[in-house]
Amino acid sequence: MSFQIIEHAEGKIIEVAITGKLSAEAYGAFLPTIESKINEFGKVRMLVVLHDFHGWDAGALWEDIKFDWKHHSHIERLALVGESQWEKGMAMFCKPFTSAAIQYFDASQIEEARTWVAQ
Repeated sequence: MSFQIIEHAEGKIIEVAITGKLSAEAYGAFLPTIESKINEFGKVRMLVVLHDFHGWDAGALWEDIKFDWKHHSHIERLALVGESQWEKGMAMFCKPFTSAAIQYFDASQIEEARTWVAQ
C-alpha cells in the first residue's frame, strides 16, 4: 500500500493518490493534512486517484466512516479517479455520507477530473 498527497496552488484542493489496500495507519498518516486544510479554508475539494486499489482494511474503513461523519459538510467536491466498475460504484456509495458533489472519472480522464474539482 502506498499513498501520496499532492497539494495544489489553489490551496483548498487536495489530491490523494492511493495504490493497494488502504490501512488504518496510512489513513491516519494523511488525515492530519486534510484536517489542516479544512481548518485553514473551511471547505476543501478532493481528488482521489485510485491505482490498483484493493479497498480498505477494517481499521481504515472505520476511520473513513468517522471522518465522513465529522466532515460531512467540509468537502465541496470529491472526484474519484479509478480503473474499475466497483470504484465507480464507490462514488454512488459515498453520496449519503457527504454533502459534496461527487463524480467518478476513469483513469484516462484524470485531467478532466482535475478541471472538474477546480471549477
